[in-house]
Parts: sequence; C-alpha cells; structure tokens
Amino acid sequence: MKEKILFVSHPQKKCGVHEFGVSTANVLKSSALYDFIYAECGSMDALYAAIKEYKPVLIIYNYHISTLPWLTEKIIHTKYRSLNRKIGIPQVGIMHEVTQQRADTANDQLFDYHIAPDPTLLLQNPLVFKTGRLVPAYENHFVWPAVPTIGSFGFATPNKGFEEIIKAVQQEFDSAVIRFNIPAADFADKDGSSAHKLVEDCKKLITKPGISLVATHDFLDNSGVLDFLAGNTLNIFLYQDTSNRGISSTADYALAVDRPLAISDSIMFRHLHGLQPSIIYGKSTLQQIVENGTRHLHKLTKEWNAPNLVWDYERIVTAVLKKETEKKIGAANTSTLKKITKKVRQLLGAGNKSNPWLRNTNAATEDVLSIASGQSYTPVVIPPGDSLNRILDNDARLLYKPAVDKLTELVPLTMAKKIPEANVQQAFVFDTVFRMLQGYENPRMLCVGSYEDTAAMGLKRMGFAAEEIDPVLNYYLQEFYNKPSVKKNSYDIIFSTSVIEHDPDDESFIKCIEGLLAPGGKAVITCDFKDGWKPGDPKPEVDARFYTKHDLSTRLLSYIPQCRLVDKPQWDCENPDFHYLGKYQYTFATFVIEKNK
Repeated sequence: MKEKILFVSHPQKKCGVHEFGVSTANVLKSSALYDFIYAECGSMDALYAAIKEYKPVLIIYNYHISTLPWLTEKIIHTKYRSLNRKIGIPQVGIMHEVTQQRADTANDQLFDYHIAPDPTLLLQNPLVFKTGRLVPAYENHFVWPAVPTIGSFGFATPNKGFEEIIKAVQQEFDSAVIRFNIPAADFADKDGSSAHKLVEDCKKLITKPGISLVATHDFLDNSGVLDFLAGNTLNIFLYQDTSNRGISSTADYALAVDRPLAISDSIMFRHLHGLQPSIIYGKSTLQQIVENGTRHLHKLTKEWNAPNLVWDYERIVTAVLKKETEKKIGAANTSTLKKITKKVRQLLGAGNKSNPWLRNTNAATEDVLSIASGQSYTPVVIPPGDSLNRILDNDARLLYKPAVDKLTELVPLTMAKKIPEANVQQAFVFDTVFRMLQGYENPRMLCVGSYEDTAAMGLKRMGFAAEEIDPVLNYYLQEFYNKPSVKKNSYDIIFSTSVIEHDPDDESFIKCIEGLLAPGGKAVITCDFKDGWKPGDPKPEVDARFYTKHDLSTRLLSYIPQCRLVDKPQWDCENPDFHYLGKYQYTFATFVIEKNK
C-alpha cells in the first residue's frame, strides 16, 4: 500500500494560489510511489479532521499567508503542539513568493521544509527543495486568427502592465484585436470594481481606429484559461515588478497553447529571460516574437510537463522522509531506515547514496553569459605521441595556457575565483570539448557539475549550448538519470570537471555517464589523482578519494563495458605538483572515453 501524503490548500476561491494548488494536486494523483490526497482546509479543526481521516506520513501546504492565515507558528510548530493534538509528521510548505534571499534564509519555524516552484533558484539551504513549473497538457485546435489578436489575462492587481500592452500593440499594429480577461479576485478585488475600472482606463488609451479592445470579467477555470489563450495570435504579459516577487503562473498556461509569447523583463518571468530568440518585449518587437514562432518554447513544455513534476515531488517527499527517519533513529541500521533507503534508491538510482558534493559555490555567478559575438578559438596543437588521457601537470599548464587565457577573456570574474594552478582542468575540458565539437552539426551536450564551471560557461559564451546539472542548480547525476524526460543513449558529448572524486558512489556516477552517451558519444572527465593512494590515506575533506592508475585503467572501465579509452593513456606521475591547503600534494588526471557505436 502506498504511503499517504496530504496536500492541503484553502477552500475554493477566485485565486491564483488556489488554482496552482488544484493543478498540482490533480497531477500528483498519478504518482506510482505515493498516494497524494488533496484537502481544502479553512481552519485548524479541518486540518486535524483530514489528518485523522487519512493518516498521512507527511503534509504539503499550498501556502500563502493571505490564503491560510490560520496556519501559524504557534499551532503548527513542534514546540507548540499540544499532546492531544500533536501532528508529529513532517510539514512542508510551498513558497509562492520565493526569492533567492527568502529561500536562503528560510527556517523551520513554521514548516520543517520548503518547496520552491522556481527553476532559477540556487539550492543553498538544506531545508529548501525546488521543482520545475507545470505546463498543462493541451492540444490547440483553434485556427490562426485572420486579424492579429493579442491576449492577456490576470487580476486587476498593481503592476500587471495591461496599459503597457495597449501602448505596445498600437505602436506596432494599425489593425489588431486586444483581448483581456480580468476577473474579480476574492483576496484583492472581490466586487470586481478595480477590474472594470482598469478596462475603462485601457480603452481610453486607444487612439487608432483599427485597434479594438474586447474585455471579459468571468473567472475562468484552468481549461477556460487555456481556451482563451489558444485563440490568440500572441499572448503577452508586461508585468512591472522588479524585485521581491515569485514566478507568475500566467506563462505556464501560455506555454501550453503553442502560441507566440511575449513577456516583460519583470523578475516574475526570470525563468524565461534566457530564451533565444528573446521573448522579452523591448529586446524583440511583438511582430518579431510572432515571426519567431514557438519552436524555441517547446523545450520548456517538455521539461515542465506533468510526469516531471510528479517525479520532482516524489523525490522531495522521499528525501524528507529519509531525513526525518535519520533524525529519529540516527545512523542505526534498522529495518525502517533500510526501507526508506531502498525507496530512495529505487527513485534516484540503485547506486546513489544522495550525499552532497562539496563544491566551492559560495558566490553566485557574476559573469555575463550571453553569446559573445565575433569570438573565435583555435584548439592547442597536441604534440605527437601525447594523449588526451594524461596527467594535468606543469607541462599541461604550459600547453593549455591559450585555453586558460580564452576562458579568462570570456568569464573573467569567475576565473578570478578559482585556484590558478587548478584552472588547467577547465582549460583541458574547454579545449577538448571544443575540438570534438568540430565533428558535429547539432550535438547534444551535457555538463555534469556545471555551477561556476568555467569550461561550461566559456562554451556557452562561444555559442555552444549544453544541458546543465549540478546539485546547486537542480540535480545529482543519478537523480537526473532517472528523470522521466531524460533520454538514455542520446548525448554526443558529456563533460565534467573535477566532480567524480566528490561522489561517494563513483560506480553509479560512471554508469550513468555510459547510459546517457549516444553510440559513438564521448565523455571528458577530470579528477584528483595520486597514484598509490589507498582508503585511509590523507586527502582533502571534500574528496571521497584520490584516483590511481588502477582506478582509471581498470576499475572504472570495468563498470562501463560499452565504453573504451579514446587513446593510450599516460598516467605516470611520480612527483605530483599541485599543493592544496599546504598539506595535500597531488595532481589532476583526465579520463576521456568513447561509447561503442
């Protein structure tokens, strides 16, 4: 029998938070791991009744202070729970108005853990998890409008930018229909007076006879919103908020209907600002956005689909239950801990032990990562007889200095944060991947451990896009491998700079690399190396191990029978020349493999 998870929201209202909760809860019903039960609770008594009826092992709250005002520290937090009404199970709250600062400072005073539906969030607080968005499944059967039709919807709350839409359309079109759906809002505009006034103000802005505004005020359910958006030539949201706001759900609906989408540079659309060609009005005109179509949006609709969201919630619930069990029983090898650990491994991958990789990620990336025009790079000339599977010593630092210089040019601020003697790793990866790219037209690339990885950042600035995974950004490799939308045997190039030595389970790590590589695909990996090292010998705390010739030539290769080294290795190193913290002496090695065709 599946364990029950209670998903709590407020009683039905004309409210975006409520609609978010309903949509999420309906999707979670398809979970194969847990039984997610949706309950609308308007009081603490209703919550206790739901707990008594369903006996959940965990509660998730679709929380906003305006919609669940009765849910306070004094009645939910452990130290205030009375003996006869003790909840006694993990409490997890969804953060709707999430920002990086709020996520970083979130504590366990109200909820034990938090879920942030913000793909841009850096995971720097162990109490905070994040999910992708939910783009509803929808098939658009509406015909393309004969007259340009620009649509938008939302409540008449401040900074929605409806007036700006009128101005933008008039600036570019002589003939167009503007469609607004602005309903009353139970928590902000209950009688709808603000909605009607806003429409009247917008009509006064229209000066061109060929421009008309059609406004409705009905509150549309999710299917109604999708039908409204599907009938437009372009959907547009020009919010004006610049700080301290979460992500708006309006774009989730707009992405679903496969119509061109225009947005402002508001922080509430930060998860869409990096799209190319840009959909930000001001960087692109409305007509350009229409002409560019929707093909570049499809990757988001695939990434933020229902199966991926269910998977996100399953892994979060599993992780929370495991953490809470370990708190109660410590590291004892009990049957309960075994059961939880087994479920974690089933969800994340048989070999994954879910240990964090310790990386130097204290500061956010400051470099501009847009494509740098007019950039060129010529790979270094590798001397005859030299191998790509080699030691990255002082000779390598001299050989790959042009790559270090190029990375310093492309991402100077991030390069300045690194230990100079260690930059030879990123330089090797950048140069080798760039060299390999010359044999592809549209390669699929994956960077494992991409946060502040200058090789990945430099390639991005050169116009080579790679999918990025990193525990600070999103996932561990083993988690990513089991994500529903991830296609096995599909990546032409996978690269990873100084990551594998931090993973306690490098067997599952390298097996995932093999499973993700396409036939004939190549992986470029660097690692900390000291031949002759054995468990128990000194090493930095951040490392699970140093690698040896036996590890690279025999052990790792034994895990990946479909792969082979790209050339004859040169891993001899009697005198390691890298010194770390004044007490560790080792070097770096490369591990470059190719999957059989």
